[in-house]
Amino acid sequence: MKIAIIGYGKMGKKIEEIARERGHQIVSIIDINNFNDIFSEKFASADVALEFTIPQMAEKNIRAAWQQNVRIVSGTTSWNEQLDILKNELQNNDNTLFWAPNFSLGVNIFFEINKKLAKIINSFRQYEVSITEIHHTQKKDAPSGTAISLANLILENIERKTIWTLSPEEDENSIEIQAIRQGEVAGTHIVEYDSLQDTITLTHEAKGRDGFALGAVLAAEFVQNKKGFFTMEDLLKF
Repeated sequence: MKIAIIGYGKMGKKIEEIARERGHQIVSIIDINNFNDIFSEKFASADVALEFTIPQMAEKNIRAAWQQNVRIVSGTTSWNEQLDILKNELQNNDNTLFWAPNFSLGVNIFFEINKKLAKIINSFRQYEVSITEIHHTQKKDAPSGTAISLANLILENIERKTIWTLSPEEDENSIEIQAIRQGEVAGTHIVEYDSLQDTITLTHEAKGRDGFALGAVLAAEFVQNKKGFFTMEDLLKF
């Protein structure tokens, strides 16, 4: 498979490494200094582009890839309003977008476990729920897209919770998210269900970027012959 990479930071370089290990060809690498190369023949020759950039550029990158008839896998987070617009457009065109807030296979299993636990906790009002996420100091957005996805899964399944808030804001109807930035932490997410009697804690700790990059390349392999909008739930078939 021919792959293009949009965003050549640490994640982009790890994707390149994993893609080559899996026998794929990297035909184009787009970064901040050569954006116009996205309109080149080399980029257009890609079966799939993998986009990991910043919220302000995500929609522009995806539309440019679509203009070149290139399917795209995006892991950029914190641009939900524009993402919803693109998802709606996909119902009326032949483009492809695979988006996930986190491509780690383990994190997506973690999502599924959290969803099932939240359904159970809905019947037990004595439990208060909170989320803590810890990432490296270079991470720009807070809270993380993964933490927001965890919160949204809880909101869908615990009726007494209606919103999430970023700590230290608090509301009895909210899920409090604490975002911590320290060192070179690849990503740790903790969901805590706490009562006066006991505490139930779910934790996922990434050991590096390899798991995220592998999941992104697997997503590219998954959509290379597909049209429409896809997520990790489609790939993992929960």
